[in-house]
Amino acid sequence: MHSISNTITRRLALFSARQSSTTTTTSRSILPLIAPPTTSLFSSPSRTIRSRSYAMASNSAAWLTAAKSPAFEVKEAPLWTAEAGEILVENKAVAINPVDGSLQAFAWWPMNYPTVLGQDVAGVVVSVGSGVTRFKKGDRVVGHALGMATKRDQDNAFQNYTILTQHMTSAIPDGISYESAAVIPLGCSTAACGLFQDAPFLGLDYPTSPRRPANGKTILVWGGSSSVGSNAIQLALAAGYDVLATASPKNFAYVKSLGAYAVVDYSSPSVEADLISALGGKTLAGVLDAIGGDATIVSSKVLAATAGAGRIATTKGAADYTPPAGVEIKRIFGTTLANNAVGAAIYESFLPAALAAGTFVPSPQPEVTGSGLGAVQGAVDAIMKGVSAKKLVVTL
Repeated sequence: MHSISNTITRRLALFSARQSSTTTTTSRSILPLIAPPTTSLFSSPSRTIRSRSYAMASNSAAWLTAAKSPAFEVKEAPLWTAEAGEILVENKAVAINPVDGSLQAFAWWPMNYPTVLGQDVAGVVVSVGSGVTRFKKGDRVVGHALGMATKRDQDNAFQNYTILTQHMTSAIPDGISYESAAVIPLGCSTAACGLFQDAPFLGLDYPTSPRRPANGKTILVWGGSSSVGSNAIQLALAAGYDVLATASPKNFAYVKSLGAYAVVDYSSPSVEADLISALGGKTLAGVLDAIGGDATIVSSKVLAATAGAGRIATTKGAADYTPPAGVEIKRIFGTTLANNAVGAAIYESFLPAALAAGTFVPSPQPEVTGSGLGAVQGAVDAIMKGVSAKKLVVTL
């Protein structure tokens, strides 16, 4: 424990030294993001939120102190400074994703310890970096924290203050709570990566608000009640596509409420035939597979049988599986849209208008499991046990 504390202390000292240096350098070298992003067509909300004084504030984080450490430790963290194209956000709610638990338990992604995890942030802007035109101090926002890609501690969610990039951040209308907004980022980003990035992903038309006119094409979303699936359904609909989805029977009503025209029981022995029947001769433009494994295999068979060829964007895929001729399977990594036009298309051009109009609903429903950074571990433990049609949230 002594060495861990010393390591964090050294990081704090190094950060302070860098802050006091007269030479300004760019620290975002690991992941070349779009900078500066284009100005949004939609203005930020005029409402300002009272926040604790930034000048007197201090930051704390839920640190993962070593690979496979069984518990996060709440300790001091630097109070970050927003660089060009970035905003500093005082976090009001953070959501938990299965990837947080798997990173803690299995350390399968290279990270520099001690580190901070978390990708879903909703809160209040406290400062902005140069070139930021879409946001100002006091704005209510939701954004995708990109630390898993950048490997910068400031870019992670499980702390009181997080750095977000403006092109991966959306305004939140007054009618949406921080808890509800926090469920959006990673699920939405992952779905958008699969649906809208160019081949080998699906390369669909971008979503708009109001919705694009129906184009007569259909997308299959496997796992419609999951976080990724819930977002994929709404994004595909906004882009002009019809959506056929799978779910468990208990979640049929929920998935239909998101806009799927039909929902098929993924556990049925006849699921392949049921999906083909539900398509009814419609043109299947591709598959967004939020589950993997058998879902990928069955999806590829349905795609081959109905369209003859096509692409599947999947969160997991199926190990050692060769799809039918003409069917291409591509794994999704949920942060890659930050490096291309899709990120700004979603967070700048689509989400602000769609959230304000109510045509995109934060989904699935949040379940607040606790308050404060000390509640993060319990929420991570809970999500590793499995949840259905909901997303776990910690308020700060």
